[in-house]
Amino acid sequence: MNNKIKYLLIALVTIPILSCQEDFLERTPTDAISAADALANEDNMQLVLNGVHRGLFSQSQTVFPGGDSGRANNHYWVPLGDNLTGDLIHSANANNLSWRSAMQWNEHSQPTSLTSRLLWYHRYNIILHANLLINEIESGSLTETDGLNTILGQAYTYRAYAYLSLVQHYAKGYLIGNPSTDPGVPLLYSSESPFTSEPRSTVQEIYDQIGGDLEAAIAAFEAAGATDSVSGASASEKSQLTIDVAQGLKARWALSKGDWQTAADAAAEARIGYPLLDESGWKSGFNTNELSEVMWGSNVISTETTFFRAYFYLASNTFNGSQIRNNPKIADRRLVDAIPDSDYRKDVFLPDAPNTNTSASNGEGGWDNNTNPKYSTEEEFDAATDSIKSVYGLVSGHNLHPYMHFKLKQANPGSTDPDDIIYMRSSEMYLIEAEAELMMNNLGAAKQALQPLAEARNSEWDMDDYATEGEFFEHLKFQWRVEMWGEGFGYTNHIRWDEGVDHAADGGSGASEVLYQQSYQIDKPSVNDDWVFKIPQAEIDANPNLGPGDQN
Repeated sequence: MNNKIKYLLIALVTIPILSCQEDFLERTPTDAISAADALANEDNMQLVLNGVHRGLFSQSQTVFPGGDSGRANNHYWVPLGDNLTGDLIHSANANNLSWRSAMQWNEHSQPTSLTSRLLWYHRYNIILHANLLINEIESGSLTETDGLNTILGQAYTYRAYAYLSLVQHYAKGYLIGNPSTDPGVPLLYSSESPFTSEPRSTVQEIYDQIGGDLEAAIAAFEAAGATDSVSGASASEKSQLTIDVAQGLKARWALSKGDWQTAADAAAEARIGYPLLDESGWKSGFNTNELSEVMWGSNVISTETTFFRAYFYLASNTFNGSQIRNNPKIADRRLVDAIPDSDYRKDVFLPDAPNTNTSASNGEGGWDNNTNPKYSTEEEFDAATDSIKSVYGLVSGHNLHPYMHFKLKQANPGSTDPDDIIYMRSSEMYLIEAEAELMMNNLGAAKQALQPLAEARNSEWDMDDYATEGEFFEHLKFQWRVEMWGEGFGYTNHIRWDEGVDHAADGGSGASEVLYQQSYQIDKPSVNDDWVFKIPQAEIDANPNLGPGDQN
């Protein structure tokens, strides 16, 4: 990597270990634990792995020098996918953590932005630690055990996860470009200084690396005697990566590259043991890994001071922070209005919520500007406001807005508590399998793949309502958007489907053109290179293998 990152990564080897178990430090008299000590035995390797787990959700400066308190890693990166595509809509002007700036496409499109820089460094941080573990275990210096193979499986899975994230953000989409020639991202193999990397490999080479890592991960888990997990695992247990997570990532990887059969098979295998949520579970807030569908997520520990850097601070209308109180997040009204009344997912969106925010971007906030005929008097307007705040645990300072959501709800609403971050659910696997089958022109199989999920959510769902592949594809995209709303899939879905953003079409989304500016209407990814993140300018400046011509 570049000179800057070389020095960052030297320190990175030690920080996660120190932060996870203090007595390890007490046994080591030096200020930093060497790589040799970190890899001396299986227990120490698990500490390294635990540090990577924690690094997924901690504030970035606590994981590596040169980070920044403005990002708590996946607390930001997960909802960013829906923030960029206008699925998670801002109702008012608020820019804490550059969340508005990111929504307006003024972050990822700038090579000097914090967003472009920290996503890059965080993913390479994961790759470094994966390399550290993989290189040592594969050297054969330690006795093979089930525990060691489990660590190896997690390391390979992490490396695949990081490269998939990098290539999907910093390179052109596989299905809309020319993977064999499109520049991807640098490959990093080393685990010790000087951490030199390759030049930018092609998109195809990165995808091949990911595929190889996932196969190696699955083989390692199988060597450890891994079987399909069960949904009753604890929140902390689900922060560990399993063979199911590797299969789930394989399904994502294959879907994004058009390897439809592999995607369908991997998705069907991955979801075994993770039963679909019932209505009460689905409406409970998606704030814990303990939900039956959750295959993988970060179990956010209370001592990690994310708070006003948290996922729910950016996306959940129950969080007691100014980003939410002043700017309640809403869903696209075209999507919400299309949800049938027989589908209980509609209940988490409030189309008729009073607009109490006099700073709302649509200029309709407060009783004096009320346009909803449901409230004919100020008393009715105020009563509805009080009722919603009481039901959902909001504080007096929380504003309301039509089409606000309560899909993401804190376990302790009205607080600043950061909850778990969910990365993978079995619902996604049903959607992947259905899409893959449809892309293979297997309409009947696609309907059958979606049926368990669709019927679980909508008591009146009928596969016979969709007679053609085109009709079913539009319905499947609708199911993706409703089921996974707020969980960050908007960005990768838009790239895979080659769809732009249009808040004005079909009566409008409810977003304000004045607020959204250039992101109010965005051309589809195949004709608009702004969908590709800029490589950090610091990397371009310092990496001898990259030059100005490598910038996206």
